[in-house]
This record gives sequence, C-alpha cells and structure tokens, in this order.
Amino acid sequence: MSEAAMNGLLRKAKCKEFLGLCKGKVVGMLVFTAVVGMFMATGDLRHGVMPGWPPLNVLIFGSLGIGLAAMSAAAINHVVDQRIDAKMARTSNRPLPSGAMTARQALIFAGILCVLAMLILVVFVNVLTAVLTFVSLVGYAIVYTMYLKRATPQNIVIGGAAGAAPPLLGYTAVTGQIHPDGLWLFLIIFVWTPPHFWALAIYRRKEYARVDMPMLPVTHGPAFTRLHVLLYTILLLVVSVMPFVTRMSGTFYLGGALALGMGFLYYAIMLMKTADDRVAMKTFGYSILYLMGLFAFLLIDHYMPLLKTLF
Repeated sequence: MSEAAMNGLLRKAKCKEFLGLCKGKVVGMLVFTAVVGMFMATGDLRHGVMPGWPPLNVLIFGSLGIGLAAMSAAAINHVVDQRIDAKMARTSNRPLPSGAMTARQALIFAGILCVLAMLILVVFVNVLTAVLTFVSLVGYAIVYTMYLKRATPQNIVIGGAAGAAPPLLGYTAVTGQIHPDGLWLFLIIFVWTPPHFWALAIYRRKEYARVDMPMLPVTHGPAFTRLHVLLYTILLLVVSVMPFVTRMSGTFYLGGALALGMGFLYYAIMLMKTADDRVAMKTFGYSILYLMGLFAFLLIDHYMPLLKTLF
C-alpha cells in the first residue's frame, strides 16, 4: 500500500473516532425533537393562524447549531467519563478508553463544536436560542456529567432538564421567545427521561455498581426502581395529553398519545411483574420509539388543518 493511501486510511480512522465522540443516534433524536419544535411554532389555530413553515435559515442553521452543541456536550461527556467508561463493557471501546485519541484532542474538538454552534445560532438564528442552548450544554456536560451523575440517585431526574431542552430551543428559534407551548414540549421529554433511562439502568445496574455510580437501581434496588418507572410512566401519560388540553394539538394527536402511552404503561407494568432484565431492555427500546412516535403525531396533527384545506 502506498504512503498516500495509508495516510488516507489513517485520516478516515481518525475522523471515525471523532464522530464516535458525538453520540450520533442520541444527537439525531435531539435534533428531530428540535425540528418538530420549530414546525410547531408556526401557526396557532387558537388565534386563527394556520400552520406554516419555519424560515429556511432558521430550520437549517437552528438544526445545525443545536446539533453541534449537542455533539460538543457529548464529547465533553466522553472526557469526564473516560475512566468509568473503561470499566464498563458497553463503553470500553469508546475512543478515549480504547486509546484511539487523547482527552486533549477530545476537548479541543468539543471546544470547536461549541464555538461553531454559538456563532451559528447568534448570527443566523437569535441570541436567546444561543443562550438557552449554551445553558443546556453546560447543564449536561458540566452540572450533570461532572456533579449530579456522581452525587445523587436522582441524577437523571434533575439532569434531565438539559436533554429536554431541544424542542423548546426549536420553538424559541422561530418565535424568539420562550412560549408556553414550547415549555409543554420540554416537560414531555423531562418526564419521559427517568423511565427511559432507569429501564436501561436496571439492565446495567451491575456495571454501574462496579464503578460506584449512584444510579437508582444501585442505591435503592431494582424493585424500587421498577416502581418509579411505573409512577413516572403514569405521570408521562398525563403530561402527554396536555397539548390537547391546551388546544395546542387536536384529536389526532390525542389518539396517538393515548395509544403510545398505553403501550409504555404496558411495558412498565410488565417490568413490575418480573425480575427478568430482558423486559427492562424491551422497555428501554420501546421508550425511544414512544418519544419519536409522539413527536411525529404532534407534527402530523399540526398540519392536518392545512391538509383539509387542500383536499
């Protein structure tokens, strides 16, 4: 193999490692909820305004800025958690614990992403969205990852606010203000986060115990955690219908929210009935489908009045 070809392969491998810091699947879900927030911010039938389309520059640069900020936070998370990641089977192959790159390289990468995200949001979107995005980045990368994660079994409840921010950020990107409808979207993800993550934590509790991470299943046991998954799922079912109650969304969304919520409740009840960790993973998997489906119903419902005028 020629030297040029070898250098090309090395650059491709390094690029792959940097992408590995970004938690692409998680960031993709966050950006999706942010985009839904942008579309939900257009139009309001309560005031006789038909739904429209977010400005193209906001849609493109808002998504890019929010996505880059989420990637930056993920990269910082890799740096802070590298010692713990090295001791856990599911994370030992990440770029830092595997030795594929240094913490300094990861921090420089995270810094570049953060600066780019803030510049894009300030210049092409608005300052409020940039400030809120930066606050959520600090909340996740610093407050949650460096302190809460190691300080309290309620870490994911308190720290969940950072992960719940994207739909509010999307809403703010279009409106330039913090709107109650955007806060409802924030609250849905905020309440969804504990049952989503605790289901995974039940399955991974032995690994968390090995690294002295005070996750709820470690400090209070799986049975206590299963009960809290059920209680939060019931609360989520209530919160998820609030867009309908406030007339932000219609009956199509309500039907979807109730169907998806009953599915989540089924898994939470099954989790209560069995100590089989495979049910915990199935609950975790469903929780992801639930959130994506719920926001898809929000989006479709928002544009149904427009579709009725066309057909």
